[in-house]
Amino acid sequence: MRLSLGRVIGILGAIALLGGVVYGFMPRPIDVDFGDVAFGPLLVSVSEDGKTRIKEKYIVSMPFPGRIDRVLLDPGDEVTAGESTLITIQPSEPDPLNERLELEAEARLQASEAALKRAKATAEKAAAEKEWADTNFERIRKLHDQNAATIERRVDAELLQRSRAKDAEAAQFAVEIAEFEVAMAQAALVRAKPRQGRSTEDWMYQVASPVSGKVLRVFQESAATLATGTPVIEIGDPADLEMEIDVLSQDAVQIRPGAKVYVEHWGGDKVLIGTVRLVEPGGFTKISALGVEEQRVNVIADFSVPVSERVTLGDAYRVDARIALWESDRVLQVPSSALFRFGEEWCVFVVDKSARARRQVVQIGHRNAQGAEILGGLSEGNRVILHPGDNLKDGVLVSERPRP
Repeated sequence: MRLSLGRVIGILGAIALLGGVVYGFMPRPIDVDFGDVAFGPLLVSVSEDGKTRIKEKYIVSMPFPGRIDRVLLDPGDEVTAGESTLITIQPSEPDPLNERLELEAEARLQASEAALKRAKATAEKAAAEKEWADTNFERIRKLHDQNAATIERRVDAELLQRSRAKDAEAAQFAVEIAEFEVAMAQAALVRAKPRQGRSTEDWMYQVASPVSGKVLRVFQESAATLATGTPVIEIGDPADLEMEIDVLSQDAVQIRPGAKVYVEHWGGDKVLIGTVRLVEPGGFTKISALGVEEQRVNVIADFSVPVSERVTLGDAYRVDARIALWESDRVLQVPSSALFRFGEEWCVFVVDKSARARRQVVQIGHRNAQGAEILGGLSEGNRVILHPGDNLKDGVLVSERPRP
């Protein structure tokens, strides 16, 4: 039996319609982004803004009333302890009827001499503690080399050695400053008494730099008559920098001395490395940019890199710091964007061989914004779905979204 052309067209149309209906009800794969489970480095850190500061600064002030000449030094000029003249003072004539000035100068001299004795005693103690820390580190290092001590003991001994070395350095600096204060007090006592025929040259007083470094600020540039205690010049060593990083108090409790600090966006090409030296025991209240009161704590860190790698970094410069709380060079991890909560458990969607999404319960350890440590549930090479949406269910077909 022959079919007419119209009937053939009708049958073909019905077949096409039926095929369209069947195709319309067929499950279509959902376009998603894929990620891989792989081994790699993982860093859990606290990121905050901080600033640099010179460890030891000294402000040279007027030891007694008088007139100073114009200060010829500019910020950045180098000075040498005991050699570079900072200011020249023409002392004011003392009032012979006013004994109070002389008594004050004598009291200041006695106080500065007592401070010098204390500083020397502290320096001797710090030197002894440094010597003990050096000996202890060498002992622990040898035991570690013989597999008789853990790496933690060696690290603790090394941190103690560094800390004691910094304490000894600071104590010696305090001795130098105390000696300078004694010399200034002696000069003030002499000039609190009547001049008694002294020549102008003998009566004038030149203040030498108490420490070696650079001029940081000049508070009084022009010639002027100034009172006792007026600040004139601030000096310090810009190469001897440390970092002050204020963090939230709940983050501060997790930070330990010796933790690594990564300094980024400071203006140079390389990431600078530092080490936490101190987590200050006291906090303070700070208003955030959103107007919220926050309890914050200062973390003090030293640079571990040589000065040549940060030669352009100066005092009170801004830095972006990441303080390491936990770090590993090789850990099995999954992208954090693949994780989601299902009940009380962490889960991911794994892509199986049939291109279907399978919900998988996982056990995670340390994590940051980019990745999470996998303790169980996944293995290297598994493909997971990133940013799983509400339309993604267990067993649905998926396909990788084309990347631009």
